[in-house]
Amino acid sequence: MPFFRFACLSLFLLLAACSSEQNDPYPASERGENILYSAFTERPKHLDPVQSYSEDEATFTAQIYEPPLQYHYLKRPYTLIPATAEAVPEPRYFDAAGRKLPVNAPASQIAFSDYEIRIRPGIRYQPHPAFALDAGGAPLYADLNRQKLRGIERIADFAHTGTRELTADDYIYEIKRLAHPRLNSPLFSTMSERIVGLKELGEQLRAEARAHPEYWLDLDRFALEGVTRVDRYTYRIRLHGKYPQFVYWLAMPFFAPVPREADRFYAQPGMAEKNLTLDWYPVGTGAYMLSENDPNSRMVMQRNPNFHGETYPCAGEAADRAGGLLADCGQPLPRIDKVVFSREKESIPYWNKFLQGYYDSSGISSDSFDQAVRFGAGGDVELTDDMKERGIRLLASVRASTFYMGFNMLDPVVGGKDGVGEERARKLRQALSIAVDQEEFISIFLNGRGIPAMGPLPPGIFGYGQGEAAINPVVYDWVDGQARRKPVAEARKLLAEAGWPDGRDAQTGEPLVLNLDTVPGGMGNKSTLDWLTRQFAKLDIQLVVRSTDSNRFQEKVRKGAVQMFFLGWNADYPDPENFFFLLAGSESKVAHGGENAANYGNAEFDRLFAEMKNMESAGPNAAHRAALIARMNRLVQHDAPWIFGYHPKSYTLSHSWLHSRKPMGVGNNALKYQRLDVAERERRREEWNKPVLWPLVGLLAALGVALLAAVLAYRRRERRTAHA
Repeated sequence: MPFFRFACLSLFLLLAACSSEQNDPYPASERGENILYSAFTERPKHLDPVQSYSEDEATFTAQIYEPPLQYHYLKRPYTLIPATAEAVPEPRYFDAAGRKLPVNAPASQIAFSDYEIRIRPGIRYQPHPAFALDAGGAPLYADLNRQKLRGIERIADFAHTGTRELTADDYIYEIKRLAHPRLNSPLFSTMSERIVGLKELGEQLRAEARAHPEYWLDLDRFALEGVTRVDRYTYRIRLHGKYPQFVYWLAMPFFAPVPREADRFYAQPGMAEKNLTLDWYPVGTGAYMLSENDPNSRMVMQRNPNFHGETYPCAGEAADRAGGLLADCGQPLPRIDKVVFSREKESIPYWNKFLQGYYDSSGISSDSFDQAVRFGAGGDVELTDDMKERGIRLLASVRASTFYMGFNMLDPVVGGKDGVGEERARKLRQALSIAVDQEEFISIFLNGRGIPAMGPLPPGIFGYGQGEAAINPVVYDWVDGQARRKPVAEARKLLAEAGWPDGRDAQTGEPLVLNLDTVPGGMGNKSTLDWLTRQFAKLDIQLVVRSTDSNRFQEKVRKGAVQMFFLGWNADYPDPENFFFLLAGSESKVAHGGENAANYGNAEFDRLFAEMKNMESAGPNAAHRAALIARMNRLVQHDAPWIFGYHPKSYTLSHSWLHSRKPMGVGNNALKYQRLDVAERERRREEWNKPVLWPLVGLLAALGVALLAAVLAYRRRERRTAHA
């Protein structure tokens, strides 16, 4: 009876489907293992530290590579601490004649700054075939070609691996790679102006690459004047002038070590064709190593068995102890054995798997926002009841970013140039700063994921203030212990004082029309611009939006052919200089091709900036630096070259079994600190993925009826056959 056999098989399959294990997207062998499951949406373009710069790439590179410095996991403002280095280096200053200068020497006298970095002995690289040696101590895989690579598709396909100790030469080698013409490092142009001899090295390497395009460039053959080996574990970097922010670059993968063996190993014929490159399979000393790279499906990092003895921090912010973030004090790192990243191109499948417990953490997309969080009575964001019942935690952090609407200070109307009074233009900008309600914008368009900006600096950056002393007094009043935006009536008063009563020229009666240049998407989408038009209409000002493609927009900004515009800035490093330079006269876009797109110029601000940027945020000058920052804030608040917009907030969710998790706006090497309660995860997955039986009952009933009908029909045929 074929139908009977089919029915029995169907019944068996339906019963098998009742198991919650059938929903599990991971192999059965991984159940109960200390594995963190996460997702990524954009495939990383570069994993070579000399090229990698994006946040998506840092998810991986920050766990694999170790620059000499890193950021303290818990402390805010962000604080530099050693990674492989023995200490955060203190610069030594020299004049043009080579004479050593005191630490408080004026920046104008400093011709060179020396940073001497000593790394800790005993740190070893991850296992890798580039370090494999034969019986005679020679590299085992030093003479590969396409024929010998037959059957080799992944790094794991090499039968042998090795390791060796990290040395100062590895860091020197990577700094030279910044100048490699075939790598096109995004940091080369910046560092070539800072590191002595790097620009000249770049010229040498370009000439060599042109002369021998088929050869591997052995960087050990080329000297770099400003970077020298002191001993096996110590190297020295010499910079032009004084540049206190350089220590922050020493916490980035650009300055992580790359061993010459790995560079040579990957340069062999046939390797690049199989994606066997440093850009695909990194080689580092960090807590994790990349064991599987399939950027269209999944990427896997495993604990580096050679990772050196780093422990979980025992100090942090005041609230960290209450939040359980100090519970792992002194425990060896990393706390998780393996991390599996699955590619999710759509937000809904990602979200559903998170709710099933198959991802340990998740962001909050617009599709799932209302399901995940709600606004409380005080306007604060909190979890929904469903999320609370599941034990899900909400982690909120303000990113080290700022978004703003800029005024072109070279424009006669909004900037006050070309014969139009500067004070008149200043009051116009102040009026608009009050009228454009950032709180409303954040609520409507960001789902509360941001805080209004009081100035250029976001939280977590030295000099960011809080409380009444830190508010923008042009835009806000301090009422009942909090900042309250001034009423529109105050803006209209300022507008009248500027010579535009009710949005019309006091002398000619002509309406005030302002132009906003933007690009499609983001701040240039229709709903945002409609809202913005209404904000300007509060003051009876007409807003004309001029939308162009990105290249044309950048060209107009570069030439100063705009009146108003939207821009934002993400911190390269957590120092106030990296935000205030956006308003420095020396960075004027039109005059100098810099990042000051507003073309703002204020002699007092520039004087304060020149002093502030050459100071450190720690030590005896910290209080003085903070005072300078406060004065600079007051100047730009008064001058209003920007409508200070907002600092974006990141909201992430994590399950109750994921511990010791704190958002990092910079650094990104957070995985090694996190811990899993695997047993709790297994219990929760089982609870949340129980089979739904009632559809099965109906199907079984239908199958039973069909089976009975088939049996009866079969018996009738048998009887007819017997009678015949």
